[in-house]
Amino acid sequence: MQPAPSHLVPSRLAKRARYDAETIHPILDEALFCTISFCSENRPFSIPTSFVRHEDKIYIHGSVGSHFIREIEKGVPVCITVMLMDSLVVAKSAFSHSVNYRSVIIISNAEKVEDRELKTASFEWLTNKIVPDSWDYLRPIKESEIRKTAVLAFSLEEASAKTRSGMPKDEPEDQILPIWSGLIPLNNSRMPAIADESSENIPLPKHLR
Repeated sequence: MQPAPSHLVPSRLAKRARYDAETIHPILDEALFCTISFCSENRPFSIPTSFVRHEDKIYIHGSVGSHFIREIEKGVPVCITVMLMDSLVVAKSAFSHSVNYRSVIIISNAEKVEDRELKTASFEWLTNKIVPDSWDYLRPIKESEIRKTAVLAFSLEEASAKTRSGMPKDEPEDQILPIWSGLIPLNNSRMPAIADESSENIPLPKHLR
């Protein structure tokens, strides 16, 4: 395995970093949103957006008129971040509090997707990620909608994951204190669907149950 590029090696707790697809891909597949950061005209920008991974790239969609899309499709360097929080780590001192998490950082440049079949496929991938099994249920996408939407791909060649798991790591002298410590699990789950007025008399489809 090639050594990780220096800009992907964390300055703290580097032992938590991983650079293999077996670690990185599942985090990207679970996360629904990422944040894309870049510089334009000497100003920093950081934009949250939905994304989908397919093989060794991630894809995002946006309006062809979006300033954000128009800027990064020029190929400027971007930093893409994803974070999943699993639990709050409550220690016996505020200094030792932490978070159990899984995160990914990607350094890449946008590749504009022009191929119509790949663009359409990326719409399907993202739609089914956000609402599983919904693509075939929905009204088919229109040609005009494809034209109005830009699709950008980003290589995962320069990507790293960093994670934390486990209980608090209190200082030895703190471990004997009569103060509770442990984990507070976090759960970001999908709740039951709520129909709008036009769908009140339409049975809830199987993929939404």
